[in-house]
Amino acid sequence: MGLTKTDLFTEQQNELAQISKALAHPARIAIIQHILKAEQCINGDLVGELGLAQPTISQHLKELKQLGIIKGSIEGTSMNYCIDADKWRYIRTLVVDLFDQYSISDSEDCC
Repeated sequence: MGLTKTDLFTEQQNELAQISKALAHPARIAIIQHILKAEQCINGDLVGELGLAQPTISQHLKELKQLGIIKGSIEGTSMNYCIDADKWRYIRTLVVDLFDQYSISDSEDCC
């Protein structure tokens, strides 16, 4: 979406779109799932876990960090990162609010 078009939408719509774009890659989902499963800060090597090249993983981690989904230090092969709990709760609220706008009973009268 062009930079000039984002002003047509609310801040919340733009933010949810950015988050959705970040979550739209299976490697990023796998990274997030790995961190969630560990339930702690990760100081390890995801190359063996995911089977992707280190530069590829670093790029995915960078994008997740830029959005605030994860926090920590990510520099080359030296990593220390975890889920940002506040951001995770906020993202959950955005998604739940979106899904809650639809009522199952509304579907009965749909085309």
